[in-house]
Amino acid sequence: MNENLKKLAAEKAVETLESGMIVGLGTGSTAYWAIKRIAERVWEGLDIKGVPSSERSEQFAAEWEIPLIGIEEIDRIDVTIDGADEIDPFLRLIKGGGGALLREKVLAANSDKLLIIADESKCVETLGRFPLPVEIVPFAVRLTLNRLRELGCTPAVRLDGDRPYWTDNGNFIADCQFGSIADPEWLAVQLNQIPGVVENGLFVRMASAAYIGRSDGTVEIIK
Repeated sequence: MNENLKKLAAEKAVETLESGMIVGLGTGSTAYWAIKRIAERVWEGLDIKGVPSSERSEQFAAEWEIPLIGIEEIDRIDVTIDGADEIDPFLRLIKGGGGALLREKVLAANSDKLLIIADESKCVETLGRFPLPVEIVPFAVRLTLNRLRELGCTPAVRLDGDRPYWTDNGNFIADCQFGSIADPEWLAVQLNQIPGVVENGLFVRMASAAYIGRSDGTVEIIK
């Protein structure tokens, strides 16, 4: 059921794209449906250029013949379409479950619009039930985890089998269980002040709208 709702939300968001746009391509199971629908619209005549947020998304886009442009060739992105792990009523997000939070945040911060697509299970009153991904450098991991604990969470290095998961940037991800995040704006600043932290998965004041697939077959747009 959730895959159908993700697909519904993705298709609705992709309807807003127009020829001439530079489009940021998100990462993850929900963004997959957006990339697929963008490819279909390209085959139908939509003239856009895509900027992938991960090697995985770049692979999908290339396989489906979406024209791509390098991040170093552009000054601005018209719109990025991406998923989220949690969305609160103020459109504050937790992202990074797909392992691409740094590149996703770079795209989001340089986009005129960030459209989030999700199924209704991702909507929460308060962020924090989903472990917050924090990208950290491999050097001095133990010390960095200790500093993360001081902020009130239980951090764990994400694994890929029996080894640490490596991001496309050659870093680790610490999944930080907070339980509840009362002040996402404050926490985002505190996390990025820790030496060893590259970026965190709190996306605050970045989303323009969220397209939420509902179990009754509708898509709610939250702005």
